[in-house]
Amino acid sequence: MDSDPDKWFWDRVNKHLVQLHSIEEVLYTGQTKFQSIEIIRSGNYGRFLVLDSKIQSSDADEFIYHEALVQPPMITHAGPETVFIAGGGEGATLREVLSHNTVKRAVMVDIDEEVINICQQYLPDYSRGSFQDPRAEVLYTDAREYLTNTDESFDIIIIDLPEPIEEGPAYLLYTQEFYEIVKSKLTPNGIISVQSGSASWTELENLSAVNYTLKSVFPIVCVYQADIPAFGGPWGFCQASSDLDPLVLSPTEIDDRISARGISHLKFYDGLTHQAIFSLPKHLRNALSKPDRLITDGSPLFMYQS
Repeated sequence: MDSDPDKWFWDRVNKHLVQLHSIEEVLYTGQTKFQSIEIIRSGNYGRFLVLDSKIQSSDADEFIYHEALVQPPMITHAGPETVFIAGGGEGATLREVLSHNTVKRAVMVDIDEEVINICQQYLPDYSRGSFQDPRAEVLYTDAREYLTNTDESFDIIIIDLPEPIEEGPAYLLYTQEFYEIVKSKLTPNGIISVQSGSASWTELENLSAVNYTLKSVFPIVCVYQADIPAFGGPWGFCQASSDLDPLVLSPTEIDDRISARGISHLKFYDGLTHQAIFSLPKHLRNALSKPDRLITDGSPLFMYQS
Protein backbone atom coordinates (compact mmCIF):
# COMPACT_ATOMS: atom_id res chain seq x y z
CA MET A 1 0.00 0.00 0.00
CA ASP A 2 1.24 3.46 -0.89
CA SER A 3 1.92 5.33 2.35
CA ASP A 4 1.45 8.78 0.83
CA PRO A 5 -1.53 10.24 2.74
CA ASP A 6 -2.40 12.52 -0.18
CA LYS A 7 -3.29 9.44 -2.19
CA TRP A 8 -5.85 8.17 0.32
CA PHE A 9 -9.19 9.54 1.49
CA TRP A 10 -9.83 8.87 5.16
CA ASP A 11 -13.51 8.19 5.77
CA ARG A 12 -13.89 8.22 9.53
CA VAL A 13 -16.78 5.86 10.27
CA ASN A 14 -16.43 6.63 13.99
CA LYS A 15 -13.69 7.56 16.40
CA HIS A 16 -12.49 3.95 16.45
CA LEU A 17 -12.80 3.03 12.78
CA VAL A 18 -11.49 4.57 9.57
CA GLN A 19 -11.90 3.41 5.97
CA LEU A 20 -9.25 4.30 3.42
CA HIS A 21 -10.15 4.88 -0.22
CA SER A 22 -7.50 5.42 -2.87
CA ILE A 23 -7.66 8.81 -4.55
CA GLU A 24 -7.30 8.70 -8.32
CA GLU A 25 -8.21 12.37 -8.78
CA VAL A 26 -9.63 15.27 -6.76
CA LEU A 27 -12.19 16.81 -9.10
CA TYR A 28 -13.37 19.55 -6.77
CA THR A 29 -12.79 20.82 -3.28
CA GLY A 30 -14.32 23.85 -1.63
CA GLN A 31 -16.34 25.35 1.19
CA THR A 32 -19.92 26.51 0.80
CA LYS A 33 -21.73 28.78 3.23
CA PHE A 34 -22.92 25.69 5.10
CA GLN A 35 -20.42 22.85 4.67
CA SER A 36 -17.28 21.60 2.98
CA ILE A 37 -17.66 19.73 -0.29
CA GLU A 38 -15.36 17.48 -2.27
CA ILE A 39 -15.78 15.42 -5.44
CA ILE A 40 -13.16 12.67 -5.43
CA ARG A 41 -12.56 9.90 -7.96
CA SER A 42 -11.60 6.75 -6.07
CA GLY A 43 -10.00 3.59 -7.36
CA ASN A 44 -12.79 1.25 -6.29
CA TYR A 45 -16.09 3.16 -6.21
CA GLY A 46 -15.68 5.83 -8.87
CA ARG A 47 -16.65 9.37 -7.92
CA PHE A 48 -17.55 10.23 -4.33
CA LEU A 49 -19.61 13.15 -3.12
CA VAL A 50 -18.11 14.13 0.23
CA LEU A 51 -19.78 16.67 2.58
CA ASP A 52 -18.08 17.70 5.81
CA SER A 53 -15.55 14.88 5.28
CA LYS A 54 -18.28 12.20 5.10
CA ILE A 55 -19.06 10.17 1.98
CA GLN A 56 -22.62 10.83 0.80
CA SER A 57 -22.73 8.73 -2.36
CA SER A 58 -20.55 6.95 -4.90
CA ASP A 59 -20.84 6.03 -8.56
CA ALA A 60 -20.69 2.33 -7.79
CA ASP A 61 -23.58 2.02 -5.36
CA GLU A 62 -25.58 5.26 -5.22
CA PHE A 63 -28.44 3.31 -6.83
CA ILE A 64 -28.72 1.15 -3.71
CA TYR A 65 -28.97 4.10 -1.34
CA HIS A 66 -31.37 6.15 -3.44
CA GLU A 67 -33.66 3.28 -4.43
CA ALA A 68 -33.75 2.13 -0.80
CA LEU A 69 -34.61 5.58 0.50
CA VAL A 70 -37.28 6.40 -2.09
CA GLN A 71 -38.88 3.30 -3.54
CA PRO A 72 -40.29 1.55 -0.42
CA PRO A 73 -42.38 4.53 0.74
CA MET A 74 -43.42 5.43 -2.80
CA ILE A 75 -44.56 1.87 -3.51
CA THR A 76 -46.23 1.47 -0.10
CA HIS A 77 -48.49 4.37 -1.05
CA ALA A 78 -51.18 3.33 -3.55
CA GLY A 79 -50.79 6.45 -5.69
CA PRO A 80 -48.41 9.18 -4.53
CA GLU A 81 -49.00 12.45 -6.37
CA THR A 82 -47.21 15.05 -4.25
CA VAL A 83 -43.73 14.54 -2.79
CA PHE A 84 -41.48 16.71 -0.65
CA ILE A 85 -37.72 16.10 -0.50
CA ALA A 86 -35.50 17.64 2.16
CA GLY A 87 -31.89 17.64 0.93
CA GLY A 88 -30.86 15.33 -1.87
CA GLY A 89 -28.36 17.65 -3.53
CA GLU A 90 -27.16 15.11 -6.12
CA GLY A 91 -30.65 14.99 -7.62
CA ALA A 92 -30.77 11.19 -7.45
CA THR A 93 -33.55 11.18 -4.86
CA LEU A 94 -35.57 13.45 -7.13
CA ARG A 95 -34.76 11.09 -10.02
CA GLU A 96 -36.24 8.14 -8.15
CA VAL A 97 -39.36 10.09 -7.13
CA LEU A 98 -40.04 11.24 -10.68
CA SER A 99 -39.75 7.69 -12.01
CA HIS A 100 -43.33 7.19 -10.75
CA ASN A 101 -45.94 8.18 -13.31
CA THR A 102 -48.39 8.94 -10.49
CA VAL A 103 -46.32 11.94 -9.35
CA LYS A 104 -47.71 15.30 -10.36
CA ARG A 105 -45.52 17.56 -8.21
CA ALA A 106 -42.20 17.10 -6.44
CA VAL A 107 -40.81 19.88 -4.25
CA MET A 108 -37.11 19.57 -3.41
CA VAL A 109 -35.76 21.92 -0.76
CA ASP A 110 -32.03 22.09 -0.13
CA ILE A 111 -30.43 24.86 1.86
CA ASP A 112 -27.16 24.68 -0.07
CA GLU A 113 -27.51 25.78 -3.70
CA GLU A 114 -23.76 25.44 -4.24
CA VAL A 115 -23.89 21.70 -3.58
CA ILE A 116 -26.60 21.24 -6.19
CA ASN A 117 -24.71 23.30 -8.75
CA ILE A 118 -21.47 21.42 -8.14
CA CYS A 119 -23.24 18.07 -8.39
CA GLN A 120 -24.84 19.15 -11.66
CA GLN A 121 -21.39 20.00 -12.99
CA TYR A 122 -19.49 16.92 -11.78
CA LEU A 123 -22.20 14.28 -11.22
CA PRO A 124 -24.88 15.02 -13.86
CA ASP A 125 -25.69 11.35 -14.43
CA TYR A 126 -26.98 11.09 -10.85
CA SER A 127 -29.96 13.35 -11.55
CA ARG A 128 -30.43 12.29 -15.20
CA GLY A 129 -32.29 15.43 -16.12
CA SER A 130 -34.66 15.39 -13.15
CA PHE A 131 -34.04 19.06 -12.36
CA GLN A 132 -35.48 19.93 -15.79
CA ASP A 133 -38.63 17.84 -15.29
CA PRO A 134 -41.68 20.17 -15.29
CA ARG A 135 -43.10 18.34 -12.27
CA ALA A 136 -40.09 19.37 -10.16
CA GLU A 137 -39.69 22.55 -8.15
CA VAL A 138 -36.30 23.12 -6.53
CA LEU A 139 -35.98 25.68 -3.75
CA TYR A 140 -32.90 26.85 -1.85
CA THR A 141 -34.04 27.45 1.70
CA ASP A 142 -34.39 25.73 5.05
CA ALA A 143 -36.62 22.64 4.72
CA ARG A 144 -38.03 22.94 8.22
CA GLU A 145 -38.93 26.58 7.68
CA TYR A 146 -40.58 25.74 4.36
CA LEU A 147 -42.73 22.96 5.83
CA THR A 148 -43.70 25.12 8.79
CA ASN A 149 -44.95 27.91 6.55
CA THR A 150 -46.49 26.05 3.63
CA ASP A 151 -50.21 25.34 3.35
CA GLU A 152 -49.50 22.41 1.05
CA SER A 153 -49.69 18.79 2.13
CA PHE A 154 -47.74 15.87 0.67
CA ASP A 155 -48.30 12.18 0.13
CA ILE A 156 -44.62 11.42 0.71
CA ILE A 157 -41.97 13.37 2.61
CA ILE A 158 -38.38 12.16 2.16
CA ILE A 159 -35.58 13.28 4.47
CA ASP A 160 -32.32 12.86 2.57
CA LEU A 161 -29.87 14.77 4.74
CA PRO A 162 -26.39 14.24 6.17
CA GLU A 163 -26.18 12.83 9.66
CA PRO A 164 -26.70 15.47 12.35
CA ILE A 165 -23.46 17.13 13.36
CA GLU A 166 -22.96 20.14 15.57
CA GLU A 167 -22.96 23.36 13.53
CA GLY A 168 -24.09 21.35 10.48
CA PRO A 169 -27.19 22.34 8.49
CA ALA A 170 -29.34 19.29 9.30
CA TYR A 171 -29.52 18.52 13.02
CA LEU A 172 -32.87 20.25 13.65
CA LEU A 173 -34.47 18.05 10.99
CA TYR A 174 -34.09 14.94 13.14
CA THR A 175 -36.05 16.08 16.19
CA GLN A 176 -39.45 15.23 17.63
CA GLU A 177 -40.64 18.76 16.96
CA PHE A 178 -39.67 18.49 13.30
CA TYR A 179 -41.42 15.14 12.91
CA GLU A 180 -44.55 16.74 14.39
CA ILE A 181 -44.35 19.38 11.66
CA VAL A 182 -43.93 16.65 9.05
CA LYS A 183 -46.95 14.76 10.37
CA SER A 184 -49.09 17.89 10.09
CA LYS A 185 -48.05 18.32 6.44
CA LEU A 186 -48.77 14.74 5.34
CA THR A 187 -51.98 13.75 3.63
CA PRO A 188 -54.12 11.19 5.54
CA ASN A 189 -52.25 8.24 4.00
CA GLY A 190 -48.94 10.06 3.93
CA ILE A 191 -45.53 8.54 4.64
CA ILE A 192 -42.21 9.92 5.82
CA SER A 193 -38.94 8.22 4.86
CA VAL A 194 -35.73 9.10 6.71
CA GLN A 195 -32.14 8.12 6.01
CA SER A 196 -31.15 7.15 9.52
CA GLY A 197 -27.45 6.34 9.61
CA SER A 198 -25.46 3.17 10.08
CA ALA A 199 -27.18 -0.11 10.88
CA SER A 200 -23.90 -1.76 11.86
CA TRP A 201 -24.10 -3.50 15.22
CA THR A 202 -21.58 -1.18 16.87
CA GLU A 203 -23.00 1.98 15.26
CA LEU A 204 -26.71 2.10 16.10
CA GLU A 205 -26.82 5.41 17.97
CA ASN A 206 -28.38 7.45 15.17
CA LEU A 207 -30.69 4.74 13.83
CA SER A 208 -32.10 3.71 17.20
CA ALA A 209 -32.64 7.33 18.31
CA VAL A 210 -34.40 8.29 15.05
CA ASN A 211 -36.58 5.18 15.29
CA TYR A 212 -37.51 5.94 18.91
CA THR A 213 -38.20 9.60 18.15
CA LEU A 214 -40.40 8.77 15.17
CA LYS A 215 -42.36 6.33 17.36
CA SER A 216 -43.19 9.23 19.68
CA VAL A 217 -45.01 10.88 16.75
CA PHE A 218 -46.26 8.14 14.39
CA PRO A 219 -48.19 4.93 15.23
CA ILE A 220 -46.51 2.95 12.44
CA VAL A 221 -42.71 3.03 12.23
CA CYS A 222 -40.73 0.41 10.32
CA VAL A 223 -36.94 0.20 10.19
CA TYR A 224 -35.18 -1.37 7.25
CA GLN A 225 -31.60 -1.70 6.07
CA ALA A 226 -29.56 -2.05 2.91
CA ASP A 227 -25.90 -2.89 2.51
CA ILE A 228 -24.07 0.04 0.93
CA PRO A 229 -20.41 -0.92 0.41
CA ALA A 230 -19.11 2.64 0.06
CA PHE A 231 -20.54 3.44 3.50
CA GLY A 232 -18.75 0.47 5.04
CA GLY A 233 -21.71 -1.79 5.71
CA PRO A 234 -25.47 -1.86 6.34
CA TRP A 235 -27.32 1.44 6.34
CA GLY A 236 -30.55 2.16 8.16
CA PHE A 237 -33.77 3.80 7.02
CA CYS A 238 -37.03 4.52 8.81
CA GLN A 239 -40.47 4.68 7.21
CA ALA A 240 -43.33 6.09 9.28
CA SER A 241 -47.04 6.72 8.75
CA SER A 242 -50.32 7.09 10.57
CA ASP A 243 -52.03 4.54 8.33
CA LEU A 244 -49.84 2.60 5.90
CA ASP A 245 -47.68 -0.38 6.85
CA PRO A 246 -45.08 -1.50 4.28
CA LEU A 247 -44.99 -4.99 5.79
CA VAL A 248 -48.46 -5.94 4.56
CA LEU A 249 -47.51 -5.77 0.88
CA SER A 250 -46.61 -9.04 -0.86
CA PRO A 251 -43.68 -9.24 -3.29
CA THR A 252 -46.14 -9.78 -6.14
CA GLU A 253 -48.16 -6.69 -5.23
CA ILE A 254 -45.00 -4.60 -5.09
CA ASP A 255 -43.82 -5.84 -8.48
CA ASP A 256 -47.27 -5.14 -9.93
CA ARG A 257 -47.16 -1.54 -8.63
CA ILE A 258 -43.66 -1.03 -10.05
CA SER A 259 -44.83 -2.26 -13.45
CA ALA A 260 -48.05 -0.23 -13.40
CA ARG A 261 -46.10 2.97 -12.75
CA GLY A 262 -43.84 2.46 -15.73
CA ILE A 263 -40.68 1.95 -13.69
CA SER A 264 -38.08 -0.13 -15.53
CA HIS A 265 -34.68 1.21 -14.44
CA LEU A 266 -34.39 -0.35 -10.98
CA LYS A 267 -31.22 -2.29 -10.21
CA PHE A 268 -31.77 -2.88 -6.49
CA TYR A 269 -35.42 -2.72 -5.49
CA ASP A 270 -38.27 -5.10 -6.27
CA GLY A 271 -40.78 -7.21 -4.37
CA LEU A 272 -38.27 -9.73 -3.02
CA THR A 273 -35.82 -6.98 -2.05
CA HIS A 274 -38.62 -5.16 -0.19
CA GLN A 275 -39.31 -8.30 1.82
CA ALA A 276 -35.60 -8.78 2.51
CA ILE A 277 -34.69 -5.26 3.65
CA PHE A 278 -37.54 -5.13 6.17
CA SER A 279 -36.57 -8.56 7.58
CA LEU A 280 -34.14 -7.41 10.25
CA PRO A 281 -31.86 -9.85 12.08
CA LYS A 282 -32.79 -10.73 15.65
CA HIS A 283 -30.02 -8.72 17.33
CA LEU A 284 -31.11 -5.58 15.49
CA ARG A 285 -34.80 -6.14 16.27
CA ASN A 286 -33.93 -6.58 19.94
CA ALA A 287 -31.80 -3.44 20.04
CA LEU A 288 -34.46 -1.32 18.35
CA SER A 289 -37.25 -2.60 20.60
CA LYS A 290 -35.73 -0.96 23.69
CA PRO A 291 -36.47 2.62 24.81
CA ASP A 292 -33.85 4.99 23.50
CA ARG A 293 -32.87 8.61 23.36
CA LEU A 294 -35.59 11.07 22.37
CA ILE A 295 -34.20 13.68 19.98
CA THR A 296 -35.67 17.13 20.64
CA ASP A 297 -34.86 20.71 19.70
CA GLY A 298 -33.58 21.24 23.22
CA SER A 299 -31.61 17.99 23.24
CA PRO A 300 -30.46 17.34 19.65
CA LEU A 301 -28.36 14.39 18.61
CA PHE A 302 -24.89 15.12 17.25
CA MET A 303 -23.00 12.30 15.58
CA TYR A 304 -19.23 12.06 15.78
CA GLN A 305 -17.35 14.31 13.37
CA SER A 306 -13.69 13.86 12.49
